[in-house]
Amino acid sequence: MALLAVFALCAWQVAAHGPLRTVDERLGLAIAGSPVPSPAAEFFADLGNTAVALPVLGVALACAVWRTGATLRRWWPGPLAAALAMAAVPALVAPLKALIDRPGPPGPLAGETGFFPSGHAATAAVAYGAAAVLLLPLLRGRLRGWLIGAVVLLNVAVGAGLVRRAYHWPLDVVGSWCLCGCLLWAVLRVRDRSKKPPA
Repeated sequence: MALLAVFALCAWQVAAHGPLRTVDERLGLAIAGSPVPSPAAEFFADLGNTAVALPVLGVALACAVWRTGATLRRWWPGPLAAALAMAAVPALVAPLKALIDRPGPPGPLAGETGFFPSGHAATAAVAYGAAAVLLLPLLRGRLRGWLIGAVVLLNVAVGAGLVRRAYHWPLDVVGSWCLCGCLLWAVLRVRDRSKKPPA
């Protein structure tokens, strides 16, 4: 509920040209003009492409099926939920982009509209996040913490790269994270329920 509330706040402020949008655009221009090297920012922004993110999720799906299929009778709910969450990204993001119709920042995509929420940030959040949800039960000890930290840092890097390269405003990225956090929560719940023995 908290994630949906933050998403609703971001969407409202962007659509209504509220004060948060003004702050967002100032921050976006400052980040885009920062000394962070463009090639590094481009590399991280590209990690939100489906051509990169979907194979990572595919490998995690295969690992989860292979490792849990031999030990759990109900091995399929977690991988299925992850695949459905990934399929839900364009189904949710595309209509919201068209509805809010936010202009992009000055840069390579200047003059175009439909930037809120960010599709690249959403793709990265769900693909890498769902991959982590599926792989966490297969890991032990510190590896679990390292995986969570790596996924969080990776998504922050993707978001920063998108803003630094002027492909998105910061709120476009934050909105995507909030929206996709709800999808990941659903994947986590389905995965955990599938482990419980039937009543």
